Amino acid sequence: MAQEHLGLPENARRPLAPGEKYIPLVTSSEKVEEISWRSVILGLIMCVVFSGAITYLTLKTGNGLEAAIPISILAVGLSLAYKRPSTILENVMIIAIGSTSGIVAGGAVFVLPALYVMGLEKHTNLFQLFFIPFLGSVLGVMLLIPLRRYFVSDMHGKFPFPEATATTEVLVAGNKGGRDALVLIYTMVIGGAYDFLAVTLRAWRETFSTELVGTCDTMTNKFKAVFSTNTGAAITAMGYIVGMEYCLMMSAGGFLSTLILVPLIAHFGDLSGGTKFAAMSASDIYSGYSRMIGIGAIFMAGIIAIIKFIPIIYKSTVEGLAKALKAQTGHGHRSERVDRDIPMTLAVALTLVTLAAIWLYFRYSVLSGQANPFFLACAGLASTLVLAFLFNSVSAYAIATISVTPISGMTMLTLLLTTIMMTKAGLVGPEGMVATLLVGGVVCTALSMSGSLITQMKISYWVGATPSRLQWANVAGSVVASIVTAAVIVVLAHTYGFNKSIEFPHPLPAPQANAMAAVIGSIMSTGAPWFLYAMGALISVVMNMLGVSPLAFGLGMYLPLEINFPMLVGGTVSWLVQKSAGKDKRLSAQYNERGTLISSGLVAGGALIGVVASLIKWIEKEHSVRILPDLANDGYWGNWMALVMLGLFCSYIFWDARRVKRHEHEPAAPAAN
Repeated sequence: MAQEHLGLPENARRPLAPGEKYIPLVTSSEKVEEISWRSVILGLIMCVVFSGAITYLTLKTGNGLEAAIPISILAVGLSLAYKRPSTILENVMIIAIGSTSGIVAGGAVFVLPALYVMGLEKHTNLFQLFFIPFLGSVLGVMLLIPLRRYFVSDMHGKFPFPEATATTEVLVAGNKGGRDALVLIYTMVIGGAYDFLAVTLRAWRETFSTELVGTCDTMTNKFKAVFSTNTGAAITAMGYIVGMEYCLMMSAGGFLSTLILVPLIAHFGDLSGGTKFAAMSASDIYSGYSRMIGIGAIFMAGIIAIIKFIPIIYKSTVEGLAKALKAQTGHGHRSERVDRDIPMTLAVALTLVTLAAIWLYFRYSVLSGQANPFFLACAGLASTLVLAFLFNSVSAYAIATISVTPISGMTMLTLLLTTIMMTKAGLVGPEGMVATLLVGGVVCTALSMSGSLITQMKISYWVGATPSRLQWANVAGSVVASIVTAAVIVVLAHTYGFNKSIEFPHPLPAPQANAMAAVIGSIMSTGAPWFLYAMGALISVVMNMLGVSPLAFGLGMYLPLEINFPMLVGGTVSWLVQKSAGKDKRLSAQYNERGTLISSGLVAGGALIGVVASLIKWIEKEHSVRILPDLANDGYWGNWMALVMLGLFCSYIFWDARRVKRHEHEPAAPAAN
């Protein structure tokens, strides 16, 4: 008989004491419905709907959408319509199947439409466009299995997992109801309304920038130093969940990249007599130069991470194989349900089958007309495996810390290195570009999968779902998501196009795909910015020597300051909330627990309203109608109003997080003399 589950255990988010063990919400001994026709059918429906919607909206607006939080809200809401409400494990399964939509679409739209942008569509077809994201998804699942225990259990309480935290709060609050559910509902409304006013109605600027401050003209135009910060609810609240430590590291990287390197490049670049930076904006210098340094920093951070993870991967793989062999011979014991992955022998076998399928695809489909297709297919496969393996841990680490993964930067490096390898191997022309893009497609989707799957694995660890079932659910969901995503891309290519022409006067922007196409074109014409990459790599080495996370710092350099700084603001609010309890650690923990619940609701509300707003904008553009008013307050006064609203928003979080009822707080035990 299943026990009544009221909430996560007290030690769900803090590091465990020596000998202490985390017991999930649903233990291995409990019999709770996990896989049912309801969870599978609902998951597949959401997978189809969100795959099409996210693919189209990302190609149309350039803004990707995370599906896990909206799906979790829908799953909890729909479960109330049944005579028997869905169990929390069924809802986790719905999320696992449905969120593959965002995973596959998020990886595919970076690369596959670039085939059309570069006029290479005659070298591919619908089956090939399906094959690439599907193989990448399977590869991402398999590569993450050896790292799961490290991220979710060995490092328990040391990674904030902001998206997993927000999603789990939705599931737990819906499962137990009561006051926590009420808090989550009203904070979702507040977060959604706040972002709706700023982003959709433009009641104030979404981003405060010193570019609009007259007294900062000299700093903006002469020194190219521009400070900006997003004032949205979702990003700021996510910073609260992440905490002060990682937010400080990221913001430090952002300050270096935006407020130090950009002015230095502009100043000394003009002195050198080369590129005239005086005519360039600060954002152009950042995109073309200092962000490239950030890509180099991320790449080196990946190398450092993989060196550190080699013992973990080796130990997990060897132990997994040993346990599998013992189980087959009747020796040893099965792992507990809540700690059971796809058997390591099967995972290795599936990885080899996936790699063989990739090689056959390259050899007999993409490179069949080349002089040496066998060697070229091997080169393409080696590039795919090495880069996917290298960046797999980077993607998982980034999601575990800040829920943002630099897929675009890692995909650019994949295209860069693959282009060089293929060119040196003698592959040129359209086939070379197609092969490069398809390698990038596999790697990009694998990274998208590993990053999103680690979130699901943490949710599974907290609530007590079965990891192997979620891993299989992602493989199955990837089939559906890949079919829908590939079909939508082909239909949109023939309906709207991705290049402006007489036939398609108003093509879809597809900004990510155009960026990837531009990368390949620039590499083949002018080469890669190796010096900038090398600078970034050196910075990562120095950060690692200083004890600073090179990946967090590199992410800060790569991501715009307008994303880094509001997360630091949210992290600072978290720190102030806990410090306001004084020396009372119990009260501080209660403040922080309530603040995390509030922030999770704000993140969920902002994410959900982002989906709704995108759909409304799509309808307005498609039918040339105005559904919502545009307040257009994004000028001077809207800029300052954004800063004021951010201050009020943070004050609200601080106030509400400290509203702990007195009878719920037991005084801390007096310290021993």
